Amino acid sequence: MNIVIYGTGGVGGYFGARLAQAGNIVTFIARGQHLEAIQQKGLQLKSIKGDHLVYPANATSNISEVKNIDLILICVKTWQLSETAENIKAVLNENTMVISLLNGVENDQIVCSILPKQHVLGGLCKVVSKMEEYGVINHFSYDPTIVFGELNNEKTSRALQLEQTFLNAGITSKLATNITQEIWTKFLFITTISAIGALTRSTIGEMIVSPEIKKIMYQTAEEIVAIAKAKGIILSDDIIEKQFKLIENQPFNTTASLQRDIMQGKPSELESQNGTIVRMGIEFGIPTPVNSFIYNCLLPQENRARESSSMF
Repeated sequence: MNIVIYGTGGVGGYFGARLAQAGNIVTFIARGQHLEAIQQKGLQLKSIKGDHLVYPANATSNISEVKNIDLILICVKTWQLSETAENIKAVLNENTMVISLLNGVENDQIVCSILPKQHVLGGLCKVVSKMEEYGVINHFSYDPTIVFGELNNEKTSRALQLEQTFLNAGITSKLATNITQEIWTKFLFITTISAIGALTRSTIGEMIVSPEIKKIMYQTAEEIVAIAKAKGIILSDDIIEKQFKLIENQPFNTTASLQRDIMQGKPSELESQNGTIVRMGIEFGIPTPVNSFIYNCLLPQENRARESSSMF
């Protein structure tokens, strides 16, 4: 397949490298010194599942240079999504598929408000990785997984073909029977751990062994589930317990990307995680005091980071 990875950070860098390793034509959209390093030295993947160097690597900052694209994986941050979708619009052909692998529960609506809906599939990913240095991606935890599906949950021929493409690249893949439910389940997991990790400056292991912090995490999750129910999202009765089993099984020193961004003074996905629950709580008249406390405690840092950062 002819694939574009739009955003070559920890997520895009990992999945793009594996897809290129499997023989797909992959173009990486990057910027600045990261782009220069990839163009000069290739994209180096360090991974607990095996290293790989993509060299030479197709890399550019301008997606309009890429023709006849079969698949675009959006791997930027949530606040960059609208601009990214606008940039993608001009390169779509009749068969181009677009999947956002971002955290958050409103990404598909945003993309569909800009791009023709027939191009868009729902998606999410599970991976713990980061850009270690320019041109180098480090995957250090979790079995990297892509969950995706048609927005109407139909198992189309293109979705089945894409599932095989991921599997051929050694990527754990799941063609969802209900992609909205899958997205909210991932959202519950990531929103429960991320901002509280930034607030406490603690790893998942440190938070889980603290009874008081773990209690706050449970309350965060309960508010998220309440919002999901108000929106008509069907989650299992034991969804919180299932997610906490996953949380407790993470390596002790694991941190989320939102947490790392805030601790490094970078703009984060705070607004699309806890901020979304606060906003939806107001919309549905559902109290969200724990999410609101965490969100508002971190908001001054978030605003400061956004003021001083140039957006990609």
